[in-house]
Formats: sequence, C-alpha cells, structure tokens
Amino acid sequence: MNKITILIHCQDQPNIIASVTNFIVKKNGNIVYIDQHVDREQNIFFMRLESEFSENNFSTDDFKTCFKEDLADKFMMKWRIYSSEAKPKMALFVSKYDHCLYDLLARYNSGELNLEIPFIISNHNDLKHIADNFKIPFYHIPVTKATKADAENKQLELLKKHNIDFIVLARYMQIVSSKLIDVYTNKIINIHHSFLPAFVGAKPYHSAYVRGVKIIGATSHYVTEELDAGPIIEQDVTRVTHTHSINDLITKGRDLEKIVLANAVKLHANRKVMVYNNKTIIFT
Repeated sequence: MNKITILIHCQDQPNIIASVTNFIVKKNGNIVYIDQHVDREQNIFFMRLESEFSENNFSTDDFKTCFKEDLADKFMMKWRIYSSEAKPKMALFVSKYDHCLYDLLARYNSGELNLEIPFIISNHNDLKHIADNFKIPFYHIPVTKATKADAENKQLELLKKHNIDFIVLARYMQIVSSKLIDVYTNKIINIHHSFLPAFVGAKPYHSAYVRGVKIIGATSHYVTEELDAGPIIEQDVTRVTHTHSINDLITKGRDLEKIVLANAVKLHANRKVMVYNNKTIIFT
C-alpha cells in the first residue's frame, strides 16, 4: 500500500476541496484523512490530506507531476507531497543538558518517532557517552566567537552529507546564525525554557520564583534570526505555588521541556505543521 501526505495552502476560493478529492479518486486513491482551515483575515486556505494507493505501479513523482498540472497551477497553490516510505532525517544539536536528549533518544529507540537520527552534534564532549549508548554517531564541534563561522561550515557539511531534513536543538546553548537558518528555514526546532515571551534570559526559573508565578511553561518553536521569536509549534504549562522551591520549578520545567519538544518533533516529522507569516497551522 502506497501512502502519501499532501499539504496545501493558497488563496481561498470555491471548489478547492472537491477538486482535490475528485483528483484523488480519479487516481484510484482512498482518502484516509482530510482536514482544512481558512484564515478569514488573510483569506488563505490550508489543507492536509492523506491518501492510500493500492496499485503496484504507483509513482509519487508521476503523481506530483499530474497534481501540479491539473490542480496546483490552476488554484495557484503552494504545496508539498510526501511519501510515507521516506522517513525524515533529524539531526540533534546538544550542549551539556541531557534531559531532552535522553527523552528523544528513548522515544526514538522505542519506535515512537517516525524519523531517522543519523548523528548528534555538540559543542562539548559531555554527552558523548549517551550517543554511544544508543549507538548514534557523535560529532564534537567546539564553538567559540573566533571559530563560530568554521564550526557552522563543518555542521553544514555533515547536514548535507547525510541529507538531513530538519534539525532539533535539544538544549543546544548556542545562537544559530543565518548561515544555517537560510538553508533550514522553518526546519530548525528549538525548546525554550519558558512560556514565551516571559522570563527570558539565563535563569528563567529564578526570575519566576522571585515574581511568585503560579504557572511555568515551555515553548517549542522554529528558529528565526530574531531570537526566540519564531513560529510556535507547541506549548504547555504546569501550576506552581509558593510552597515550591527553585529546584522544584527547575524539575517541573524540565519535565515540560521534554514533553513539549517531543510533541513538536512528532508534529513536524508527521507533516502536521504548516507555517504562514510566522504563524503555524497545526493539524491533529
């Protein structure tokens, strides 16, 4: 059984849904999932559709060609079509914090994540033993102010060599420059240790503790050149009280970071995220 996922956005106009579904039927496909959304303020139509094809000679490339000629050009669509046979390749960038790395690798090892992890990159050697335990190649690429440009060139070489589809910053404590962002636009996922935009900085839990907050949160978003301002993929919060210590807040926050980052990775890997004007459309 051949299964494909189609993502579409274009100006809202009559007959889009009927045209797409009829096209699938004419190609002897069976629609197993369909969802759509219209942004009324910008008059933009969004759609995600999954279809199965039982024909042995089905070709994703031929399907794409026909889709473009018969539908995409007519409705002036921006579109992407993915085959379920091709798992996206994810590169992990880490520094010294290990909680997000352990969580993602455990989920990956159990088959929970529909992706491949060809390697892990770090600016420190501290977490190499974790990569070794999971039998994933580990590359130590130190980063200083003087070597940052060379380090990113080495990172790009590895990313291109392994045909990486997207990058996850699992508490990678370095600012990613436009050199990587331009190549992987809306394909670099970060986890931020707060419910953006509150309490930014090096010690968010200490700031939250001083303010006596009643909730703490975590935010996963795509990386843009404007720091911590990229399209948000996933967020979550948990309640705290005056009885919680700073260590309690840190522990709760790290639990949130793991869950929020893992959910964001799943959404991206399963082709359930669309970005338009720095805002995400999340299909469930």
